[in-house]
Amino acid sequence: MRYYFRNRTLILRGTFRAAGTGNPGGLADVPTILCQAVGEPAGTEDPPRQLEAAVRREGLPPGYFGILTSGVRVESVCIMQYDFLTLFVAAGASPGAGESPVPVSMIVCSREGMTDAALLEAIMTATAAREEALRSAGRLTGGSTSDSVIVACEGEVQHRSAGSASEIGMRLREAVRSGVPEALARHEGRIMRDRPPFFIYSRYQGGHWVEWVPDDCPYYPCHFPGQRCDFCYCPFYPCGDESLGQWVASASRTGEVWNCSGCTLLHEPEIADYLLAHPEAPLAELKRKKGMSQ
Repeated sequence: MRYYFRNRTLILRGTFRAAGTGNPGGLADVPTILCQAVGEPAGTEDPPRQLEAAVRREGLPPGYFGILTSGVRVESVCIMQYDFLTLFVAAGASPGAGESPVPVSMIVCSREGMTDAALLEAIMTATAAREEALRSAGRLTGGSTSDSVIVACEGEVQHRSAGSASEIGMRLREAVRSGVPEALARHEGRIMRDRPPFFIYSRYQGGHWVEWVPDDCPYYPCHFPGQRCDFCYCPFYPCGDESLGQWVASASRTGEVWNCSGCTLLHEPEIADYLLAHPEAPLAELKRKKGMSQ
């Protein structure tokens, strides 16, 4: 999965098996998932037409799942990464000044494959976690007509369940419960950022969420002076390219994890600029541009 923001639209690209309540919704194999911010007032836009226009504008292949969010700034969309699971959450304005539940839209993407039943169960798990988060924040619950959830996966099927006690469900519930209040804080202006905030679940010194903020990073430079930090959390991870890293035994769980701490490819200024301009460029293309062997 690769994602990027362009023209007030979050674009996810990959080879997805997805289930969704957005547009067109249902179960399908799709190459693209969109979340597009549109102006207020809500309900005046034609979702299929808006989303199809975005697909054509970006020159993307046909076939997509999409969500429209009214009155939500792209900069307030929170990205929550928990191991192989990534959640994108946007919390919008509550129509009626607190008399209706806050609209919340979510896109969930797993690097590990899921059965269709697990995809549908993940929608239920995410919805229940959203209600928990809103209740804990003292907000009205019960859902909004603007709520949408899309769950997508890639890779061989590894998960047949996504209930709250499953591997995916546990991560998803934690990400939603933490992501919804963060998205609300940014939408309502209590926390201001000039870019979509990125959070990663860290097990260092106990499990907790960490927001990566490039400004005044205490670890800079982690590789070399003058490095670019746009891709501190690499979109190719885990690439499995042994010229850039290696599999090592995990210190916190069973199995192996990809260690690419010595890779500086995406921190090279010319490579970072190229990937920002060409967000779907494959790793081999970046290596060629750097003059690295394939």
